[in-house]
Amino acid sequence: MTTLEGRTALVTGAASGIGTAIARRLADDGAHVIAVDRDEAGLTALSGELPGIDTIACDLSDLDAVDALPAAVDVLVNNAGLQHVSPVHEFDPERFSLILRVMLEAPFRLARRTLPHMYARGWGRVVNVSSVHGVRASPYKSAYVSAKHGLEGLSKVIALEGAAHGVTSNCLNPAYVRTPLVEKQIADQAAAHGIDESAVLEQIMLTPVAVKRLVEPAEVAALAAVLYGPASDSISGTSLLMDGGWTAH
Repeated sequence: MTTLEGRTALVTGAASGIGTAIARRLADDGAHVIAVDRDEAGLTALSGELPGIDTIACDLSDLDAVDALPAAVDVLVNNAGLQHVSPVHEFDPERFSLILRVMLEAPFRLARRTLPHMYARGWGRVVNVSSVHGVRASPYKSAYVSAKHGLEGLSKVIALEGAAHGVTSNCLNPAYVRTPLVEKQIADQAAAHGIDESAVLEQIMLTPVAVKRLVEPAEVAALAAVLYGPASDSISGTSLLMDGGWTAH
């Protein structure tokens, strides 16, 4: 038997980047995967690659739509995210609210919806794709940093409440990953500073990182597999850093 045979996994932000890599890994490990994203074209491409999966187009900022997503889920992967860069005194309040809705309130709603099923089965795994920004701050990213710090707290509460029911909850904390979100940041920084994209990586984004490279999505998926795999029973309420030494300073 494969690791997750007979289990159902729901992955948000599954149409690209980390979400796609985790969906692939879950499918390889035997789970029935429900891929959720607002990008319908990306979901179509993913279902072509992984024909056994279910796809649901959903904008996670629509909390009524979030509340209608499937509840019979054994592995919940809260991955969807977005970024906006601006000083606090210029940050658009509507954008701030949107980011917190998608990256903190939607994960809460999904956990609230799926935990009863996990409790009834006596087994469940909540994997929250956080960030090094869940434990460190950077200027101009107030909404993203606030959402990730909040996700860290939510994850720990779920871990404490779920322990008696065989449910674990943890965060993954990568530094910059080679995803469309990060590639857009690189392009925006290059335009803003009038420098090449390679210089953005070297001079700006990777400055605090000891390992001078982007993390690959498949690496994050491999670490996620630890959190739902055979060794995961006693890993709960923690944050697994994949930050290239960022927090070693």
